[in-house]
Amino acid sequence: MSWMEILPPVYAGNSTMEELQNIVNDELTEVLGGFQEITNECFINTSLSLLSRYEQICGLDVDVSKSSSFRRERIKAKVTGIGTVTKQMIIDTAASYSNGEVEVIEDVQNNRFVIKFVGVLGIPENMSDLILTIEQIKPAHLAYLFEYTWISWNQYESYHNTWEDWDSLNLTWDEFERYKEAP
Repeated sequence: MSWMEILPPVYAGNSTMEELQNIVNDELTEVLGGFQEITNECFINTSLSLLSRYEQICGLDVDVSKSSSFRRERIKAKVTGIGTVTKQMIIDTAASYSNGEVEVIEDVQNNRFVIKFVGVLGIPENMSDLILTIEQIKPAHLAYLFEYTWISWNQYESYHNTWEDWDSLNLTWDEFERYKEAP
Protein backbone atom coordinates (compact mmCIF):
# COMPACT_ATOMS: atom_id res chain seq x y z
CA MET A 1 0.00 0.00 0.00
CA SER A 2 1.23 3.46 -0.85
CA TRP A 3 1.03 5.96 1.97
CA MET A 4 0.03 8.59 -0.59
CA GLU A 5 -3.25 6.71 -1.14
CA ILE A 6 -4.45 7.48 2.38
CA LEU A 7 -3.60 11.18 2.28
CA PRO A 8 -6.10 13.80 1.10
CA PRO A 9 -6.04 14.42 -2.68
CA VAL A 10 -4.45 17.82 -2.16
CA TYR A 11 -1.08 16.04 -1.71
CA ALA A 12 -1.28 14.17 -5.03
CA GLY A 13 1.65 15.12 -7.24
CA ASN A 14 3.48 16.88 -4.38
CA SER A 15 7.05 15.57 -4.74
CA THR A 16 8.04 16.64 -1.22
CA MET A 17 5.13 14.74 0.33
CA GLU A 18 5.79 11.71 -1.92
CA GLU A 19 9.44 11.64 -0.83
CA LEU A 20 8.46 12.04 2.83
CA GLN A 21 5.93 9.19 2.56
CA ASN A 22 8.55 6.95 0.87
CA ILE A 23 10.91 7.59 3.79
CA VAL A 24 8.13 6.86 6.30
CA ASN A 25 7.27 3.67 4.39
CA ASP A 26 10.91 2.48 4.42
CA GLU A 27 11.30 3.19 8.14
CA LEU A 28 7.99 1.55 9.01
CA THR A 29 8.88 -1.53 6.95
CA GLU A 30 12.16 -1.82 8.86
CA VAL A 31 10.44 -1.39 12.24
CA LEU A 32 7.77 -3.98 11.38
CA GLY A 33 10.47 -6.38 10.19
CA GLY A 34 12.30 -5.94 13.48
CA PHE A 35 9.06 -6.45 15.37
CA GLN A 36 8.49 -9.71 13.48
CA GLU A 37 12.01 -10.90 14.35
CA ILE A 38 11.44 -10.11 18.02
CA THR A 39 8.07 -11.87 17.94
CA ASN A 40 9.68 -14.93 16.34
CA GLU A 41 12.18 -15.13 19.20
CA CYS A 42 9.29 -15.40 21.69
CA PHE A 43 8.34 -18.85 20.39
CA ILE A 44 10.46 -21.99 20.42
CA ASN A 45 9.29 -23.05 16.94
CA THR A 46 10.56 -19.85 15.31
CA SER A 47 13.36 -18.72 17.61
CA LEU A 48 16.92 -18.61 16.30
CA SER A 49 19.13 -16.35 18.38
CA LEU A 50 17.45 -17.14 21.72
CA LEU A 51 17.64 -20.95 21.46
CA SER A 52 20.66 -20.89 23.79
CA ARG A 53 18.62 -18.94 26.33
CA TYR A 54 15.74 -21.45 26.12
CA GLU A 55 18.24 -24.29 26.60
CA GLN A 56 19.67 -22.60 29.70
CA ILE A 57 16.20 -21.98 31.14
CA CYS A 58 15.36 -25.68 30.63
CA GLY A 59 18.64 -26.82 32.18
CA LEU A 60 19.92 -28.29 28.91
CA ASP A 61 23.50 -28.23 27.69
CA VAL A 62 23.95 -25.57 25.01
CA ASP A 63 25.43 -27.05 21.84
CA VAL A 64 25.40 -24.51 19.01
CA SER A 65 27.04 -27.05 16.68
CA LYS A 66 23.70 -28.90 16.42
CA SER A 67 20.96 -27.82 14.03
CA SER A 68 18.26 -25.42 15.16
CA SER A 69 15.55 -28.03 14.56
CA PHE A 70 17.43 -30.57 16.69
CA ARG A 71 17.80 -28.01 19.50
CA ARG A 72 14.11 -27.04 19.25
CA GLU A 73 13.12 -30.72 19.63
CA ARG A 74 15.09 -30.95 22.87
CA ILE A 75 13.63 -27.73 24.25
CA LYS A 76 10.04 -28.67 23.36
CA ALA A 77 10.49 -32.13 24.85
CA LYS A 78 11.85 -30.62 28.05
CA VAL A 79 8.99 -28.13 28.28
CA THR A 80 6.50 -30.94 27.59
CA GLY A 81 8.09 -32.94 30.39
CA ILE A 82 7.42 -30.38 33.11
CA GLY A 83 4.85 -31.38 35.74
CA THR A 84 3.34 -34.66 36.90
CA VAL A 85 4.50 -37.56 34.76
CA THR A 86 1.67 -39.21 32.86
CA LYS A 87 1.52 -41.76 30.09
CA GLN A 88 0.48 -38.99 27.70
CA MET A 89 3.45 -36.85 28.75
CA ILE A 90 5.84 -39.68 27.88
CA ILE A 91 4.05 -40.20 24.56
CA ASP A 92 4.28 -36.48 23.74
CA THR A 93 7.93 -36.30 24.77
CA ALA A 94 8.96 -39.34 22.73
CA ALA A 95 6.90 -38.18 19.75
CA SER A 96 8.65 -34.80 19.77
CA TYR A 97 11.99 -36.57 19.33
CA SER A 98 10.86 -39.13 16.76
CA ASN A 99 8.59 -36.92 14.65
CA GLY A 100 6.16 -39.82 14.52
CA GLU A 101 3.48 -41.68 16.38
CA VAL A 102 4.50 -43.34 19.66
CA GLU A 103 2.76 -45.82 21.94
CA VAL A 104 3.54 -46.32 25.61
CA ILE A 105 2.77 -49.76 26.99
CA GLU A 106 2.56 -49.96 30.77
CA ASP A 107 3.97 -53.11 32.39
CA VAL A 108 2.87 -52.57 36.00
CA GLN A 109 3.88 -56.05 37.23
CA ASN A 110 7.49 -55.47 36.20
CA ASN A 111 7.61 -51.78 37.19
CA ARG A 112 8.44 -50.63 33.70
CA PHE A 113 6.99 -49.18 30.54
CA VAL A 114 7.75 -49.70 26.87
CA ILE A 115 8.07 -46.84 24.41
CA LYS A 116 7.12 -48.20 20.98
CA PHE A 117 7.83 -46.14 17.87
CA VAL A 118 5.04 -46.93 15.43
CA GLY A 119 5.04 -43.83 13.23
CA VAL A 120 8.60 -44.19 11.97
CA LEU A 121 10.57 -47.20 10.83
CA GLY A 122 13.91 -47.97 12.46
CA ILE A 123 15.65 -46.17 15.28
CA PRO A 124 14.78 -42.46 15.40
CA GLU A 125 17.62 -39.97 15.30
CA ASN A 126 18.54 -38.15 18.50
CA MET A 127 17.90 -41.17 20.75
CA SER A 128 20.65 -40.11 23.14
CA ASP A 129 18.80 -36.90 24.03
CA LEU A 130 15.48 -38.74 24.25
CA ILE A 131 17.03 -41.16 26.74
CA LEU A 132 18.35 -38.25 28.81
CA THR A 133 14.94 -36.59 28.79
CA ILE A 134 13.09 -39.79 29.73
CA GLU A 135 15.58 -40.32 32.58
CA GLN A 136 14.84 -36.82 33.85
CA ILE A 137 11.04 -37.06 33.76
CA LYS A 138 10.22 -40.69 34.61
CA PRO A 139 9.62 -41.82 38.18
CA ALA A 140 12.85 -43.24 39.64
CA HIS A 141 11.35 -46.65 40.44
CA LEU A 142 10.32 -47.37 36.83
CA ALA A 143 12.47 -48.96 34.16
CA TYR A 144 11.77 -48.55 30.46
CA LEU A 145 12.48 -50.20 27.14
CA PHE A 146 12.27 -49.08 23.53
CA GLU A 147 10.60 -51.03 20.74
CA TYR A 148 11.22 -50.12 17.13
CA THR A 149 9.24 -50.84 13.99
CA TRP A 150 11.03 -52.26 10.97
CA ILE A 151 10.00 -53.18 7.44
CA SER A 152 8.29 -56.57 7.53
CA TRP A 153 8.64 -59.34 4.97
CA ASN A 154 5.01 -58.79 4.02
CA GLN A 155 5.75 -55.12 3.31
CA TYR A 156 8.91 -56.09 1.49
CA GLU A 157 7.05 -58.56 -0.71
CA SER A 158 4.16 -56.15 -1.32
CA TYR A 159 6.52 -53.84 -3.25
CA HIS A 160 6.95 -56.56 -5.94
CA ASN A 161 10.56 -55.51 -6.55
CA THR A 162 13.13 -57.86 -8.00
CA TRP A 163 16.56 -58.19 -6.42
CA GLU A 164 17.88 -55.99 -9.23
CA ASP A 165 15.28 -53.34 -8.36
CA TRP A 166 16.41 -53.38 -4.73
CA ASP A 167 20.08 -53.29 -5.72
CA SER A 168 19.48 -50.30 -7.99
CA LEU A 169 18.20 -48.31 -5.00
CA ASN A 170 21.68 -48.54 -3.39
CA LEU A 171 20.19 -48.64 0.12
CA THR A 172 22.25 -49.28 3.22
CA TRP A 173 20.82 -51.87 5.61
CA ASP A 174 19.52 -49.10 7.89
CA GLU A 175 17.86 -47.37 4.94
CA PHE A 176 16.34 -50.66 3.80
CA GLU A 177 14.86 -51.33 7.25
CA ARG A 178 13.14 -47.93 7.12
CA TYR A 179 12.14 -48.08 3.46
CA LYS A 180 8.65 -46.99 2.43
CA GLU A 181 7.55 -46.56 -1.16
CA ALA A 182 5.75 -43.38 -2.02
CA PRO A 183 1.96 -43.88 -2.08
